[in-house]
Amino acid sequence: MMTREREREDDRGAVPGVPDRLTVKQEPLAAARRSSGSAIQSRAGVQDHEQGVESLLDEQPQAQASTAPEDANCAGQDMEEKLANGGSEPADAADADADAAYAAAVWERVVRKTGVLAGRIGSQFPHAAPGGVYELAEPHWWTAGFWPGLLWLLYRDGGEASLRQLAEECERRLDEPLQSYERLDHDLGFMWSLTSVANYKLTGNPESRRRALQAASHLLGRFNLQGRYIRAWNPWREGERNEGLAIMDCMMNLPLLYWASEESGDPRFRHVAVAHATTTLRHFVRADGSTHHVIRFDPETGEVAEALGGQGYAPQSAWSRGSSWALYGFTLSYKYSGDRSFLDAAKKVAHYFIANLPEDGVPEWDFRLPAGVRRYKDSSAGACAASGLLELARLVPEEEAELYYRHGARLVRSLESVCGRWEEDAPEGLLQHGTGHYPEQKNLDVPLIYGDYFFVEALAKLRGRRDIFW
Repeated sequence: MMTREREREDDRGAVPGVPDRLTVKQEPLAAARRSSGSAIQSRAGVQDHEQGVESLLDEQPQAQASTAPEDANCAGQDMEEKLANGGSEPADAADADADAAYAAAVWERVVRKTGVLAGRIGSQFPHAAPGGVYELAEPHWWTAGFWPGLLWLLYRDGGEASLRQLAEECERRLDEPLQSYERLDHDLGFMWSLTSVANYKLTGNPESRRRALQAASHLLGRFNLQGRYIRAWNPWREGERNEGLAIMDCMMNLPLLYWASEESGDPRFRHVAVAHATTTLRHFVRADGSTHHVIRFDPETGEVAEALGGQGYAPQSAWSRGSSWALYGFTLSYKYSGDRSFLDAAKKVAHYFIANLPEDGVPEWDFRLPAGVRRYKDSSAGACAASGLLELARLVPEEEAELYYRHGARLVRSLESVCGRWEEDAPEGLLQHGTGHYPEQKNLDVPLIYGDYFFVEALAKLRGRRDIFW
């Protein structure tokens, strides 16, 4: 195998001046080829957006952070009733049936291709696939949870023991960063929600429960009381000062805290999650539904110092994967807290995301680019948004559900049609055309493991699965 060093800013949402080193490994593409079997006819097709989607941006009220206990309690009761009744469903049952049949056919392709990849990857940690071959990251890397999470999704459906064994071995390998502590940052949810929480939910493994609660405690400890935010990265070089940085990605780490409160009965985890989500809503989400990627706070006073471009083109641009983190993250915070301000935020960001999709339905890496900048696709942003939209459709009133369900299902079809490669000599990765970190010119137009995960998660939802690992 070939080993080389990469900068830590890779595609985790880093900003210049916050580097680390990542060891990656590469193996020959020939080792990962497989027979694709009989092809299925893709029915993916991108239709024009419904007339009036853009007007929703103007109609959607500005989301405000709600702190009234009575409002949150009322919303929480409404949420419990909705979840008990199964949530909202798409208005057209025939469309839902067609989507389920389509997703089942694509699922078979996913199972075949992932099975071949599992034979090469095993219990290691794929990250990005430049040249069509997944590079392998170290266990401390932020994407370490997505491969075992994908294996758990397939195991949940088919019960294949070998997939469970690989996922459990990945989880055990994460004990080293969990216990060594120094390499941990805000991405503990990405790493342990999709490994230990998934394992515990599916098998009841008490050791997985312990790991997940320990990871949640570490995440809790990153909360800055003055600014009411969870700190992002650590200082990876002597003299670096990044203790004031918070990033949009962390919205997807909050479910680990919500789960920890439900599982342990300790409300502190939930309080911190709600506080961070409220800060993110207040300072990251713009009036038009676009979002900042990085905000720098004064860590002593909590005052906002500046917005940074991060992985977006500029501080005032609209990085599409950041939008997808926001869409899905606020949806989950509403699901677990019942705070309607988070629901309003999720809808606002969803409307912006939908209205800015290009004709083929696959988002570009930034929605607000000047002329002359290359408009790479980012399939990972589309996959995360698709799963988020399908989740959102389950939580809104019935009369609103069709809008979010329809666009979530359409995103899945667009991703499979434009980015799916299923032929025998296809590159590794379920989805091509991901953009890792454009400002750093890293992992451009490549498969990304988190894009693969969210794509499979969205397919599972189209097939009718309601349980999630977040």
